[in-house]
Amino acid sequence: MSETDKRFMAMALSLGRRGMGNCWPNPAVGSVIVKDGRVIGRGWTQPGGRPHSEPVALAQAGAGARGSTVYVTLEPCSHYGKTPPCSLALIEAGVARVVAAIEDSDPRVSGQGFQMLRDAGIEVTTGVLAEQAARDHAGFFRRTEQGRPWVTLKMASSFDGRIATGSGQSKWITGPEARRMVHAMRMRHDAVMVGAGTARADDPSLTVRDMGSKQQPVRVVISRHLDLPLMGQLARTAKDIPVWLCHGTGAGAERIQAWEGLGAKLLPCAVHGVQLDPNDILRQLGQAGLNRVFCEGGSALAASLLAFDLVDELIGFTAGIGIGAEGLPSIGALGLGRLEEAPRFVLEEARPVGADILHRWVRRQEKM
Repeated sequence: MSETDKRFMAMALSLGRRGMGNCWPNPAVGSVIVKDGRVIGRGWTQPGGRPHSEPVALAQAGAGARGSTVYVTLEPCSHYGKTPPCSLALIEAGVARVVAAIEDSDPRVSGQGFQMLRDAGIEVTTGVLAEQAARDHAGFFRRTEQGRPWVTLKMASSFDGRIATGSGQSKWITGPEARRMVHAMRMRHDAVMVGAGTARADDPSLTVRDMGSKQQPVRVVISRHLDLPLMGQLARTAKDIPVWLCHGTGAGAERIQAWEGLGAKLLPCAVHGVQLDPNDILRQLGQAGLNRVFCEGGSALAASLLAFDLVDELIGFTAGIGIGAEGLPSIGALGLGRLEEAPRFVLEEARPVGADILHRWVRRQEKM
């Protein structure tokens, strides 16, 4: 691949990331249209998933798109949905060449978009910055291939791995810089997920704040018995910002009706032992169209996701403070008898954030 192709694809990837967190169930795709070495059109997937990036860029390029090269971070779609296929739009615009980072894993596309373009006489180049594109589209691929969203597990803990003191105090273990970064991370995910214990103890809003954006993720709470405060922040804002509650089939009818009346979406899930089945939870979130879920604990939910091998990425913020053994551990009991049974991840990044340390890890088989 040429350096020119890599440069313009990097630009398209950067544009695509602008759609992360607000275009589900569609992938966050970026497009750049180049003619005579000059960018004449740019686009990314718009809020709600439409329009797609290619029509946005084509509209900006206008008649100049004829004979141009289009850089797109994912294979252009080839099927009719709520809008005509992007491959057809590129053909009708008369573009000469399409450079794509990676093939779409959606079975409705999966190579067919490329074939449509080639059949129309358009030169197609693939695989440019494919590794970066695979990382950016990992949530969409996880959902289309495995039926569940990509799960990022975030923990903010003390040096000794505690997320609260023995009395339950947790505000604030990490500093303001780390907390601001967490809001930026929330903004790039489709949903923020916590367990019932965290919802009861912290009364969180789980919103994105101080980021200059009105974009808000879906707030997902895992509560088998729906024993959540009906006067808390989530309840008070459920009509304005989505709240989805995953609960057991045995949750009381009065609780279900109360939360539905407050505007929450109720998702009855299967039970596994004494807890909700995390596989079924994520399957239902995937069916609802979520590509990327940002889990912020607590310790029981973190342990459940790890035990079922459902965590794709770990993000830790570690503070230089010791809380002691009486504090609440960041991860609950996993029931491991041997060290080799422990889930292991590969370090991708480690750096200071204010007075704290950020460390990010991914699954061993998916190191990117």
